[in-house]
Amino acid sequence: MRVAIMQPYFIPYAGYFRLFCATDLFVIYDCVQFVRRGWIHRNRLLNRNNQLEWLTLPLKKMPQQTQIQHIAFADDCNMVWPERLRVFPKLFHEPMKDNELLQNILQLGSSPLELIVNSLKKTCNILGFQWNAVYSSSLCLPESIRGQDRIIEIAKHFGATEYINLSGGRELYNADEFKKHAIKLKFLSEYSGSYDSILERLSIVNVDDLSDEIADQSKIND
Repeated sequence: MRVAIMQPYFIPYAGYFRLFCATDLFVIYDCVQFVRRGWIHRNRLLNRNNQLEWLTLPLKKMPQQTQIQHIAFADDCNMVWPERLRVFPKLFHEPMKDNELLQNILQLGSSPLELIVNSLKKTCNILGFQWNAVYSSSLCLPESIRGQDRIIEIAKHFGATEYINLSGGRELYNADEFKKHAIKLKFLSEYSGSYDSILERLSIVNVDDLSDEIADQSKIND
């Protein structure tokens, strides 16, 4: 059983989706602190001047220790969100205006996490990748279990024999610690494609070509 455990990112780069190709189960890591300056609730897209600009979900102000599972939309999100989208006119032009993924982004839903996860799911559907995902918060792990130990505990719960991570996680984990729990720690190769948002890629690249690009770079290294 190959398992990936990753924080949910908002319309991330194509390389992120290799985790869906390479694993049997994707665990949405939502039981950890929300990083305000990260990629969970925002991404960069080309604006009307063809320059990269942040598209950020309108979130309510929350305590610093708020977990990803508890982030919420601002009270005025329904007014703010359309204004933020207008900065990116390409979203409303062919071929994007009828795109299934775009329609998901336009609908805020009940929570930011729901929007982000639904966007990931719809992207997988568009690319033809399997969607088998669960929330780490469903385990109700005590906060005293942190870092690598938390990852191992989640992997053990779901019967992982291999824990798969992106290449950037090499410095975070110790293979010997995973081995103690009969789990092999493995990493994907370095991604050589564009790091633009998957939404940008879908607007200019054939879906089948993009799917092949991601799948071809889903090789797992020890």
